[in-house]
Amino acid sequence: MDREGMKKLEKLATLIRYYILIMTTYAGSGHPTSSLSATELMECLLFGGIFRFDVDHPKSPNNDRLIFSKGHASPLFYALWAAAGELSEEDLLTYRKFGSPLEGHPTVAFRYVEAATGSLGQGLSIGVGMALNAKYIDKLPYRTYVLLGDSEMAEGSQWESMQIAAHYKLDNLIGVLDVNRLGQRGETMYGWDLDAYERRISSFGWKTVVLDGHSIPDILAAYEEALRATDQPVMLIGKTIKGKGVSFIENKNGWHGKVLSKEECDRALKELGEIDKSVRGEISPPEDLRPEEPTPQKPLKKIDYPADKPVATRKAYGNALVRIFPQFPNIVSLDGEVSNSTYAEIFKKAYPERFFEMYIAEQNMVGAALGLSCRGKIPFVSTFAAFFTRAFDQIRMSQYSDPNIKFVGSHAGVSIGEDGPSQMGLEDIAIFRALLNGVVLYPSDAVSTDKLVEESAKHYGIVYIRTTRKDTPILYNPDEEFPIGGSKVLRKSNRDMLTVVTAGITLFEALAAYEELKKAGIFIRVIDLYSIKPPDSHALQKAASATKTIITVEDHYAEGGLGEAVKSALSAFPVPIHSLAVRKKPKSGKPEELLGYEEISKKAIVEKVEELIKDRKR
Repeated sequence: MDREGMKKLEKLATLIRYYILIMTTYAGSGHPTSSLSATELMECLLFGGIFRFDVDHPKSPNNDRLIFSKGHASPLFYALWAAAGELSEEDLLTYRKFGSPLEGHPTVAFRYVEAATGSLGQGLSIGVGMALNAKYIDKLPYRTYVLLGDSEMAEGSQWESMQIAAHYKLDNLIGVLDVNRLGQRGETMYGWDLDAYERRISSFGWKTVVLDGHSIPDILAAYEEALRATDQPVMLIGKTIKGKGVSFIENKNGWHGKVLSKEECDRALKELGEIDKSVRGEISPPEDLRPEEPTPQKPLKKIDYPADKPVATRKAYGNALVRIFPQFPNIVSLDGEVSNSTYAEIFKKAYPERFFEMYIAEQNMVGAALGLSCRGKIPFVSTFAAFFTRAFDQIRMSQYSDPNIKFVGSHAGVSIGEDGPSQMGLEDIAIFRALLNGVVLYPSDAVSTDKLVEESAKHYGIVYIRTTRKDTPILYNPDEEFPIGGSKVLRKSNRDMLTVVTAGITLFEALAAYEELKKAGIFIRVIDLYSIKPPDSHALQKAASATKTIITVEDHYAEGGLGEAVKSALSAFPVPIHSLAVRKKPKSGKPEELLGYEEISKKAIVEKVEELIKDRKR
C-alpha cells in the first residue's frame, strides 16, 4: 500500500476511535477499551484491500465473512460500518437503546452481523462451519475471519474448534487474536506472552503470525501472509494495548466494561487530535460468482417398514435422512463420533460429501452447525441425548441467530439399560423446551420417526428429535401424517375412565397397560404426544373434558419434561394431572428393570390407573 493509503488508514483509525468513544459515553455503557485495542487489526482487514464484501448485498454467497467472537467489542464493529458509510453518527448514538439494531453484543438485528455472539468462546466454531461450507460444499473462494479476545482463549471450545479446523485443512479460516493483556478483572492467563499463544496454537496445526497489533504495515503484511497459506488455518496473534489511543486508560486495569464520563470523553477526544469525519473506508468487492443451486427432487423411495419387524427409531432417523435428501439438497449431517449408534452413518455412506465427522467435541459441533445454517444449509446434528448438555450454551446462543438447525439425540432415558446414568439423556426435553420457538419431537416407531425427520426439514428453526436405543414395534401406516403440533389417539372409547398421555418408549408400556386393564373391564384413552413442543392442546383439552383425569408417562426427569408440557397446555382446565416420570437416581440394569424401578412401566401405569379409579369411587 502506498503512503497515501497508509495515511488514509491512520485517519480512519482516528475516526473509528472517535465513534467508539462517543457512542459508549452517550449510551452510558459498553466496552470501549476492548474495542480500542483491536481498531487497527479490524480496519486494516476491512479497508486495507483484504476483505471482499458487497455492502449492498450482505447475504451474497461470495462475500467474505467476519465474526466478532469477542462480541463485547461491538462498538468497534458498528464503528467500522460507520466508517464504511453504512451508519451515520446519529445511528451510532442509538447504541444499546431499546429498538436499535445496534445491540450491546452483536445480533442479527443488524444486517452486517453473521451470527449473534457475546458468550465467549463460540465465534471460532461458527467460523469453522462457514469455512467448511465454502471449501467442501459450495466450493467458493470466500474466507471467514474471526476476531478473538485473549481472555476467551481459556475456553475449551476454542481448542475444539482449532483441532477440527486443522483436521479439515481450512486454509480459508483466519483467526485474529487481540492480545491486549487485560481481561475483566485483571491480567489474562498469559498476559503479553505471545510465544505462549504461538506455541499452543501452532501445536494444533495452525499457521501462526505474530505481529504488532497497532502497526498498520505489520498488520497488512500479516494478512497478506495469511492469504498465501495452503492446507492450514491461520491465526494472527497481535500484541495490542487495551484502551489504545487514550493515555489515561491505556493498559489500565479496572476499565473493562466501563465507559468514560462526558468530561473524560471530551479529554480523550482532544488526545485523538484532528478527526476527519469525511473520510470513508472502501471495501473491495468479491468475485461475481454463481454458485450452483441444487434443485429439490422427489424422494427416491417410499417409507417401507414391515409391520412385523421392530426397528429402533435411531436407525429410522438415518434411513429418513437418506430418503429425504433429494427433496432437501441443503441437508448436511454432523455427528460426534457416534454415527454407528445414532445411525447417521447410513447418511454418511450414501452422501459422504455431506457428512462431517466432528468427533467428541459437542460444543464445536453445535457452533459449526450454526455457521453452516448461516450459509443456507440444513444441518442435522446427532449425538447421544445426554451429550447435548455439554453444548447447551452454544445451543441457547444459536437461537439468537435465527438458525435452521435440527438436533437429534439418541440413547434417551433409562431404557438404554446397562450403560447406566452417564449415557442416559434425562434432561434433554427440558433443555430444548426452554428454547424460544423451539420444536421438540419424540417419535415412537420407525414410521413416525421418518415422517418427523421430513417435517423437521420442512420447518425453519430449531428442532429437537429424541430417538430410542432399542427396537420398537411398527405402530403406524406409511400413509399417516405427523404434523408438528399434532398427536395420535391410539386407544379410545366412550367408556374411557381416564387418559394416558405419553410418547416414545413409554408409549408401548401404556399400550400394554391398556390391554391388561381392558381384561378387567377398565378402559383408558392412550395418546401419543409425539410433538411435545408445541403440544396438541386441542386433543389434550378434548381428552381432559371427556375423561376428567390425565396420567402422563415419560422416560425423562419430571422437571421440564412431557408431563409439565401437558400441565402447561391444560393450565386453564381444572383437571387432575398425575405424572409418572424418572424420580430416582438411575443405575445400570436391563431396560425392563429400570422402567419398573422408576415406576414408568406397564405395571406402574396399571397400578396408578387402579389407584385413581379406587379413589374416585370413595
